[in-house]
Amino acid sequence: MKNRRYQSVIFDLGAVLVDWNPRYLYSKIFSTPEAVEDFLENVCTSDWNEAQDEGRSLADGTDLLIAQHPQYEAEIRAFYGRWKEMLGGPIAETVDILRQLHESGQYKLYALTNWSNETFPIALMEYRFLQWFDGIVVSGRERMRKPQPDFYQLLLDRYQVDKSSTLFIDDNLRNVTAAEAFGIESIHFHSPQQLRQELEQRNILKAPAVPASGV
Repeated sequence: MKNRRYQSVIFDLGAVLVDWNPRYLYSKIFSTPEAVEDFLENVCTSDWNEAQDEGRSLADGTDLLIAQHPQYEAEIRAFYGRWKEMLGGPIAETVDILRQLHESGQYKLYALTNWSNETFPIALMEYRFLQWFDGIVVSGRERMRKPQPDFYQLLLDRYQVDKSSTLFIDDNLRNVTAAEAFGIESIHFHSPQQLRQELEQRNILKAPAVPASGV
C-alpha cells in the first residue's frame, strides 16, 4: 500500500545511481595514487568541474585551466576528452531500488543532478534506467546547480511537486543540508543497503517478509 505521506522521490544521480569517478581515468594517466590526488585537488578540482556543471562550456573551462596550468595541458584535456572513462557503470543495487519504485507506480520519480549539459547526453545513451524518471532537471541545462535553493524550486515548479510530500536522496551532505533547509525531507546516501533500510523505515519500500521458523 502506498505511503500517503510521500508523493514524490527525487534522486541525485552521480554516486547514487551512476558510479562516476575521475580517478578511474587518472589512475591510467598518473603513476601513483598520490599524483592522482594532487592533480584532482590542485588542478582539475571539484570547484572547476562544478562551473561546467553550472553551464560553462567544456571548451571554455578547459582553456581556462590550461592557461593556469600549461604544464598539464594533456592531462587537463583528458578530463572531458576521455570523460567516458570516468564512468564505472550503474550502481546496480540502487538501480534495483529505483526499479521497484518505478514498477510500483505509486510515486512520482525525479532526478535533480549537477551535470554538464554537454556530457549528460552520454549518460542518457548509456543508462536506460534514466527513462524511468518522470522528469530530470540537469544543472548545466538550467545554468544553476545544487545547493542553490532556486535549483530545487525549479524542479518543484516545473513538475508541480509538493515539497511537503517529497523525499530527496543525495550523497553530498552539502546538498542534503540545503534541501532540508529548503523544507524537503532528505536522506544522505551512503550505500544502497542504507538507502533501502531508510526507505523501508518510511514504508516507501516494503521490507522483505521474515521466513517463519520451522516447527
